[in-house]
Amino acid sequence: MDANAPLPDLDALERRLHLLEAQAQTRVDEHHRLREEAVSVREFLDLAPKARDTLEELATALFGKILDEIEANLTHAIREILGQDRVVSTLREVRNNRLQIHFQIHNQGNEDEIEDILTGQGGSVCNILSVGLRLVALSQLPAERHRPFLVLDEQDCWLKPSLVPRFMQIIREIAHRLDVQVLVISHHPMDSFSHSVDRIFQLKPDRELGARVERVK
Repeated sequence: MDANAPLPDLDALERRLHLLEAQAQTRVDEHHRLREEAVSVREFLDLAPKARDTLEELATALFGKILDEIEANLTHAIREILGQDRVVSTLREVRNNRLQIHFQIHNQGNEDEIEDILTGQGGSVCNILSVGLRLVALSQLPAERHRPFLVLDEQDCWLKPSLVPRFMQIIREIAHRLDVQVLVISHHPMDSFSHSVDRIFQLKPDRELGARVERVK
């Protein structure tokens, strides 16, 4: 060691030591914080599948009762309107944390024979089910933000004329029960639904106006 070399600045070294100690303590505290965070994340990851399964069970149970009632009501509507022994059921599953519902219809005597809802009975099954589902969906919306009003444009187009009166009667019963106002547009004769509606308006050709609306009932 060079005897003539200047002595180190003890104060500077001490300040340097304190700085390094402070930085070391900061690193230690950060290490502990990250370890605790890693433990929390690991616990959450371990709990996530159980929580997801529990939420799926709760969602299925919550909507299960509602779907059971919808199935019963739609089955009743199909039987009453078509006069056939059909049963409406649902397939329920949770995908991507969402409850998905698939409707199907089959004969009471043959549970395995599934009928295509879109084409069954010439499309009349789809018409009946869609009306019921829309009425139920509309009734579930917040009353303060949505008016309970539904327009059905030729919803009876695939039905046999003899089935239209009962179809309109079912719509009336459900709409009154759910407190929903329904406007039905139809090309069937007025006699087909005159006993199931409150008011009837007929659209008639007019030479000057092109068309005019006349109240019939």
